[in-house]
Amino acid sequence: MIIDFHTHIFPDSLAGHAVKTLARSAGASPYLDGTKRDLVNSMREAGIDCSVLLPVVTNPFQQAHINRTVLEINEHSGETGLISFGGIHPDNEDYPQILRHLAGNGVKGIKLHPVFQKTSLDDIRYMRIISCACENDLAVLVHGGWDISHPGMDQACPRHVLPVLDTLRPPKFILAHMGGWGCWDQVEAFLAGRDLWLDTAFSLMPLRPAPGAGKMPGEYPPLPVEQFLRIVKRHGPDRILFGTDSPWIGQAEMIRCLEETGLSPEELAAVLGGNAARLLQL
Repeated sequence: MIIDFHTHIFPDSLAGHAVKTLARSAGASPYLDGTKRDLVNSMREAGIDCSVLLPVVTNPFQQAHINRTVLEINEHSGETGLISFGGIHPDNEDYPQILRHLAGNGVKGIKLHPVFQKTSLDDIRYMRIISCACENDLAVLVHGGWDISHPGMDQACPRHVLPVLDTLRPPKFILAHMGGWGCWDQVEAFLAGRDLWLDTAFSLMPLRPAPGAGKMPGEYPPLPVEQFLRIVKRHGPDRILFGTDSPWIGQAEMIRCLEETGLSPEELAAVLGGNAARLLQL
């Protein structure tokens, strides 16, 4: 089983505008158009069995609509292979009710994005949400490190992660982008080996620049394969999750990239799906 643990889609009516806006702010060229249909087709072509959708709530009033959509998507997971996490904003004061509702309806986890939500991960509002998510047996996946569309904002860098790990010790805590995009020296020094999971989204492959964006791939270097393997060895291949950040990285392309890293067949099978199946209890 192959599971892409980090993907994004948008409603058909919004996908074109949303992807274009994000592409412009990041200077990136997407692989897919951001629709459910395009992602499902990509999965079939790449031989992927499941993709985990990670909605981002950018203001507290969005969560109700987003989470209704999450439940609708999950009703059809058996047909589409799409499993959606829930969304929540640090300013949602009714977070206990939101998280209980998600867990009670079979949602596997939540997505937090400190940069887009303009809140440091060790802020008390996030700490309360993460603690409550743990009480409800929800996985918590967090954007890790810098974000190319919001340069200079460090709310999700390792120094904000460590207090969460030390204080809460969350059992199902996943950091995207191999622990911190562009912060991999800090990840290797301070996070590798800790009790958390890392996904590979948007880490090993270079940015595909948008035409006329004025940004070169060298401005956003990917994680070197040698350092990736060091982190995997120190952290343990049983806690690494295949993720793409689709539509920004191609699914088939990322599978080929992982196949060429030098992971053993057993390690590769665990990363591509075995670990995720265990975490999601599939």
